[in-house]
Amino acid sequence: MTAEERIVRDPNILGGKPVIKGTRISVEFILKLLENGWSIDEICEEYGLTREDVIAAIKYARKTIETTNR
Repeated sequence: MTAEERIVRDPNILGGKPVIKGTRISVEFILKLLENGWSIDEICEEYGLTREDVIAAIKYARKTIETTNR
C-alpha cells in the first residue's frame, strides 16, 4: 500500500479529517504526538500502527503544505 493509499478522508469519520485507513487516528493527532516528543516506534506500539502508517501521515502533511504554498 502506498503512502497515498494509507491516508483517507471520509465525511463520516472525524468530520472528514485525514486519517490512517481503517482507523480513527488522524494525521493531525500523529503530528501532535511527534511534536510532543513521541517516537515513531512509541506511536506504533501505543496505537497499533505500522511505521509505514506514521510515515504516510508525515508525507501527507508535507504534501499538503507544499500544495498550499504553490
